Amino acid sequence: MPESVEYKIVPSSGRLFHWSELWHYRELFYFFTWRDVKVKYKQTTLGVLWVVLQPVVQVLIFSVFFGRALKVPSEGIPYPVFVFSGLLLWTFFSSSINNAGNSMLAHSAIIKKIYFPRLIIPISTVLASFLDLLVAFVIFVLTLIFYQVHADFFKLIFFWPIALFFTLTGTLGISCWLAALNVKYRDFRYVIPFALQLLLFLTPVIYPVSVINYLWLKYILAFNPLSGAIALFRMPLIPSQQPAEFIIISLVSSILFLVLGIYYFKRTEDFFADIA
Repeated sequence: MPESVEYKIVPSSGRLFHWSELWHYRELFYFFTWRDVKVKYKQTTLGVLWVVLQPVVQVLIFSVFFGRALKVPSEGIPYPVFVFSGLLLWTFFSSSINNAGNSMLAHSAIIKKIYFPRLIIPISTVLASFLDLLVAFVIFVLTLIFYQVHADFFKLIFFWPIALFFTLTGTLGISCWLAALNVKYRDFRYVIPFALQLLLFLTPVIYPVSVINYLWLKYILAFNPLSGAIALFRMPLIPSQQPAEFIIISLVSSILFLVLGIYYFKRTEDFFADIA
């Protein structure tokens, strides 16, 4: 009979970020990210074209119903460009949250066998969605050219990277938090899609913040980490700007979500192998 192999589960260090450990296992980032990309488009006829079709179809639908039928203002730029600038970040956010929420359960077999920083799993899931964002970004640039939208180049190279950074920050934090929660409370796999549907309408994706007349509601929306990121992303494109205080609140919430999300993940990761 072949000898049985025992796998050792090594407890986590307890630190919020163990940079040297993450760097030591850096090849796993590539492995898990590329694996998620291949699984996502395996046996699909259109493949990566789905990354293009999803935002384009959404832009068309929102433009017809909200732009033309309901006459939702678009801050001086064509409504398709306005809604695309929001959907670009929102699609990345929702896809990352949805996939990361189930990531720990999907990798439960390997979690039980060997040790590696568990944080790699939700981060790799987010990175896989970030590749989709880059593809959709190219389509967004072509949309700007098609509608002849004049963007301030200096604002563009300054605000777009910042907007992407804070989008990634908030997304990582929430993804890690939900990934850990879903291991212990399996009901979250059903809560996450429903919550994302509601959150779309609580994010200034299809409407500008200027249409909201209640100051208290603007402050509530400001705690949405995507609110400030979308406002920053639109800054090179639109003349009117959202008040700085709302943007700052949103950006601070992104950082808080990152710290708290990773903190909760690290607090619970020692039990993943027992629960997953």
